[in-house]
Amino acid sequence: MYDVVIAGGGPAGLAAALMLGRVHRTVLLVDAGEGRNARAETVHNFLTRDGIPPDELRALGRRELAGYPAIRTLAETVATVEAVGSGSGSEAVGTVTADEVEAVPAAGAAGGGFRVELSGGGAVEGRRVLLATGLADELSGPRGVAELWGRSAFHCPYCHGYECTGLPVAVLGAGPARVRLALQLSRFAASVVLCTGGEPLAQGARETLSAYGVAVRCEPVTRLEGTDGRLERIVFEGGPPLERAAVFVANVPRQRSDLAARLGCAAFADGCVEIDEFGRTSVPGVYAAGDMARRRTVPVPLAAVIAAAASGTLAGGAIDQDLLGEDFGLPDPFARREG
Repeated sequence: MYDVVIAGGGPAGLAAALMLGRVHRTVLLVDAGEGRNARAETVHNFLTRDGIPPDELRALGRRELAGYPAIRTLAETVATVEAVGSGSGSEAVGTVTADEVEAVPAAGAAGGGFRVELSGGGAVEGRRVLLATGLADELSGPRGVAELWGRSAFHCPYCHGYECTGLPVAVLGAGPARVRLALQLSRFAASVVLCTGGEPLAQGARETLSAYGVAVRCEPVTRLEGTDGRLERIVFEGGPPLERAAVFVANVPRQRSDLAARLGCAAFADGCVEIDEFGRTSVPGVYAAGDMARRRTVPVPLAAVIAAAASGTLAGGAIDQDLLGEDFGLPDPFARREG
């Protein structure tokens, strides 16, 4: 039995494995490969690694893990997880909130841990499970978005805004968040056009945009045209095409894996798994890290790679302390205290 089985080997899973391996916890990291940012050319806002390609960052992480004998990596995916003796993962504790999880005995202590079945047909057991399977992006924009995604069609100004410095860009959408993004980009883009797609703008929005040099196109967008992942123009149902070098589109993130749902982990309306400050889900013994999970006080999932890595480090430390308490009969240092 492994101390911890980690599903997902992106920044969160890698960081958690490193934290645990350094205190000699036996870890199985299960990861089949491509992550959410695989289409992007570079990773940004990761101190000392700004501008590194995503696959290179992962390779560096795996190389570091290889130096710790307690860590094993496996190029597969986790097919199912269930508490040993529960009969079915669907019987996990779904009525407990993430804030109350410290009051419930850990599944590894009461139920003997977890049985983890792998996509290759094998199975292992782990005292604890960390879900770091991440999110995937659903793209609902006009034709051509998928071909440009991650190269010249973006959703996050913090991940890719700087690379648009001095370039003509567009923002698709008409809601308050899209108006706000257009104004944000106007600070350093050569020019910004908000393309509403035929949707109405809020009262006063057009005047605000105009005051800061942001133009508005109201015609429905037919398609995005470009070559080799590089946007060249936006084509509308009527009127001339708009020459642009980059476009910011709305994305809908969804869970890449349904493991959390099948385990019965509490989740928010947006699909993110609910965790507490230490990465604990509502299911005892099951932790989650990375962009797939968030605390109640955080309104949206954090997409930054460095934030995912930080959450993995925190969860790894919490899991070790959880196991330490079980091994030596020590009190939980993370239990909530009244007052």
